Amino acid sequence: MDFDPDSAALASPPAAAPAAPSAPWLHALTQEHPRAYPQLGERFVAVLPPEPMREPHWVAHSPACADWLGLPVDWMDADSLQVLSGNALVPGMRTWASVYSGHQFGVWAGQLGDGRALHLGEWPGPGGPIELQLKGAGRTPFSRMGDGRAVLRSSIREFLCSEAMAALGIPSTRALCVTASSHPVQRETLETAAIVTRAAPSFLRFGHFEHFAHTDQHQALQALASHFIRHFAPECAEAPQPVLALLSRVSRQTATLMAQWQAVGFCHGVMNTDNMSMLGLTLDYGPFGFLDGFDPGHICNHSDQQGRYAYARQPQMAFWNLHALAQALLPLLAGEEEAERTAAAEQLRDALDVYRDTFASSMLEALRAKLGLASRQDEDQSLIDDWLRLLAAERVDYTIIHRRLCHFDSRQAPEAPVNAPLRDLFLDREGFDAWTLRYQARLAQEGSRDVERSTRMRRVNPAVVLRNHLAEGAIQQAQAGDFSEVQRLLKVLSRPFDEPEQAGDAGFPPDWAQHLQVSCSS
Repeated sequence: MDFDPDSAALASPPAAAPAAPSAPWLHALTQEHPRAYPQLGERFVAVLPPEPMREPHWVAHSPACADWLGLPVDWMDADSLQVLSGNALVPGMRTWASVYSGHQFGVWAGQLGDGRALHLGEWPGPGGPIELQLKGAGRTPFSRMGDGRAVLRSSIREFLCSEAMAALGIPSTRALCVTASSHPVQRETLETAAIVTRAAPSFLRFGHFEHFAHTDQHQALQALASHFIRHFAPECAEAPQPVLALLSRVSRQTATLMAQWQAVGFCHGVMNTDNMSMLGLTLDYGPFGFLDGFDPGHICNHSDQQGRYAYARQPQMAFWNLHALAQALLPLLAGEEEAERTAAAEQLRDALDVYRDTFASSMLEALRAKLGLASRQDEDQSLIDDWLRLLAAERVDYTIIHRRLCHFDSRQAPEAPVNAPLRDLFLDREGFDAWTLRYQARLAQEGSRDVERSTRMRRVNPAVVLRNHLAEGAIQQAQAGDFSEVQRLLKVLSRPFDEPEQAGDAGFPPDWAQHLQVSCSS
């Protein structure tokens, strides 16, 4: 059923009570900013309050995100807890959910929307306005058959990974805090509700544009494109064809993001068009995962039975999604005549070309950096490809091998004691030794110095990533009422390139981690 603004109020839960005015920072969220999305009109959003969550409590918060937002040091007071748990609104605050559509696993899914997320407003951050959003705040007109809630398990995962990705230098939505309640939520088993307060300059997705294109609301589509260009891509307005410039911009940002994902071994798990950010941010953490053993065919989402979003296919799937966005933008360029549509489609395809070149160059540069190569040589691609084949053949731990490579002594033989921790990760010692000789020659070619190279490499090869078993340990403790491990792990993840105090944070995953599964309900 398509979104009907006139009937949206029928789906609204009871209004949340106003909060006392003792949390002055929250009042900034009541101000209407020029770029506020609801100003586009009722076809774009449904305005409604959150559903209360009984007896909420704090689970964890991110000091780094609070600093990024420029929040006051005393922002975590009792009134903030109530507002960020959906139990109260500051007088004048207007919360809303947006409508969008999208392709899910390559199939057109029709109308979707913010089914369990409500936007609180815009915070005037030091770098510009930032949208704050409550994920898990209850039903909206776009919840379909869902309850609009998020569970503690998935909320902790999103909170930790949002902040972990930001610390790795990978563009991402951020997570300010998690609040929780004893409110029951039924998933595979009975769980408890939680809410993540998310932050981003914009949560606009490819699916927002698809929605208005596929429902033939072309005036709304034009208004959306103009809004986005004016507030988030003003340089595109100066181009001869702003829409083509916009598509090239998004393609370039997405290509760079994909290279960063691949380089760090991150798997998103559900790269549907409604989960693709128009700002090139990592968006919507559900069944994500970081590689343990290097397996190009790794599928992190148990629900993805066909492997559409396997690790090695992520760049290809991002390009597919960009084609879907290009198709959605077609009505803004083409008239009714077939010849006009054909010409416009060709222009859009040309605008997508930047993706391939940007991804290829960004990926090569990222892998050069991981191997500590300071210059560019023609044979680098072959050296890198053979290295990855060597890792894939034995499923070598992707994070640990690159961290150990930081300490490689280029003056010693591969079997020398100083290089043994690296060599010991391979059963194929001959294959490793042969590659190492090529690597040593390449380093010598550019006059590489081990100490300097090691310092550079440790800035791009993390010691710690959010492996599933680390998240699971924090979740199990939290479900038992102890949130200390969530906050401890967040602190470790906020400095991923430093050696952690607890060696286990950077160690091999335990045997039981092989049986962990995450799915679209995670």
